[in-house]
Amino acid sequence: MEKKRTDARPAPARSAPARSAAPARSRDRGRATRRRLIEEAARLCKERPGAEVSVAEIAEAAGAFPNQVTYHFGSKDSLLVHAAFLGLLHDARRIERLGRQAPDAATFRRNIARAVLAMPSLPPVARALAAGISKPELAPVVDRHLQLLFRQSERFVGRLVDTRGWRTRRPLDVEARTFWSTALGAVLLVRAGAHGTVADLDLAGALTLHDASGGEPAYDRPGRPDQEA
Repeated sequence: MEKKRTDARPAPARSAPARSAAPARSRDRGRATRRRLIEEAARLCKERPGAEVSVAEIAEAAGAFPNQVTYHFGSKDSLLVHAAFLGLLHDARRIERLGRQAPDAATFRRNIARAVLAMPSLPPVARALAAGISKPELAPVVDRHLQLLFRQSERFVGRLVDTRGWRTRRPLDVEARTFWSTALGAVLLVRAGAHGTVADLDLAGALTLHDASGGEPAYDRPGRPDQEA
C-alpha cells in the first residue's frame, strides 16, 4: 500500500512588528520601573525628612530589586537627586495654582515668596545641589533638572504677562533664574550654618513682576503680538 505523502511546510516567518514588540515591551517596563523608583524615593524622603533612606527600602516600595537602582541611575545619590527635583517640580506646580489666584502683581509676589520658602521639597533639593558640588558626576543631572525648573517657571510667568498684562523689568528667563537661585541659595546658606533662617530673606524682592499701570519701567518681550507691525 502506497504511503500518503506529506509535505513539510515551513513555519511562517514572524513579521517585523512582532519581532520588535518584545524589545519595546522591555523598554516600557524599564521606563515604568525607573519612574516608580523616582516616585517612591521622593515619597519616602518627604515622609522622613532628614532621615536616611536605604536603597533596599526604595526598591521594595517600588516593587523592584536593589540592583535596578544602579542599573537605571548609576548610584543612590543620582536617584535621590532625581527624586528631590521631582518633589520640587510638583511643589512648583501647586505654587502656580496659588499664584493664579492673586488679584494683582504685588499680592502675587508676596504669596509666591511665602509659599516657596515653606515648600517641603526645598531642603532635599539643597542636599542635591550640595551633592552636585561634591560629586562632579552628578552635576549634569542637577543641571538638567534646574533647566527644567527654570523653563517651567519662565512659561508660567510668561502666561501671566500675556493674560494679566503684567510686566517684568528683565527678560523672563532671567526673572525665573534669579528667583530660584535666591530661594535655593538661601536654603544652602542655612544648611551651611549661616545665622538666621530663610524667613529672613526678602524673596519677594527677587521678583520684578508688576502691574502695567504701576508706572514702573518694564522689559518688552520680543515677539509679543502687540509689538508686531
